[in-house]
Amino acid sequence: MDLNLKGKRALVTGGSKGIGRACAQVLAAEGCEVLVAARNPEPGPKAKAIDLSQRGAAEALAAWAGEIDILVNNAGAIPGGDLLKVDEETWRRAWDLKMFGYINLTRQVYARMKTKGAGVIVNILGNAGEKLDASYIAGSTANAGLMAFTRTLGGASHADGIRVVGINPGPVATDRLKSLFRQRAEAKFGDAERYPELFSGMSFGRPATPEEIAWAVAFLASARSAYTSGCVVTIDGGLAARSG
Repeated sequence: MDLNLKGKRALVTGGSKGIGRACAQVLAAEGCEVLVAARNPEPGPKAKAIDLSQRGAAEALAAWAGEIDILVNNAGAIPGGDLLKVDEETWRRAWDLKMFGYINLTRQVYARMKTKGAGVIVNILGNAGEKLDASYIAGSTANAGLMAFTRTLGGASHADGIRVVGINPGPVATDRLKSLFRQRAEAKFGDAERYPELFSGMSFGRPATPEEIAWAVAFLASARSAYTSGCVVTIDGGLAARSG
């Protein structure tokens, strides 16, 4: 299926690895001009090193990117821990990057998209926002808030010719997840390379690939999904739908 994305200009945050990198690669393969923002991107004229948790960073990134057709908000990882383990400094630092990073950059990009009357914003969230987890309280709360942000803005953005959608990935085979499971395999089996055995309890016996999330991003950002806004698509192998 031709997604008719050729010639579109896209900005992907957190685009140097994992889901963000896959999004950048898939959008580029579909013919987009892709700009990447990350703390440590590969050097190049279409990459910008930036920390979106800092004041003024969203404005600086939007000015650098200029007019874009697609924004993929993806930067940010929130550490685990329950209410008593996550202190205020950790909570604020994590939210400054993901929660306020998404909101602030969306505000800047939305204003530019509104001027031309077109654009798509895709927020990569996380299924902990719907399958709430007290041991990941800062992440669950942030993702739930960003789900509400996505739905609220996307429910009204049609008036400006803009679509806003979200994706809730479940476990995804990023370097971060593999590293975590290698540690668990070392502790359980004495052999870090046996980590795939620990995937057996996941849907289909594996995590998603970053590309499976990225392909959904490309479709949602395309005209093939032109009537989609104000919703969040969950890609977690059915995890959030399970009872108990």
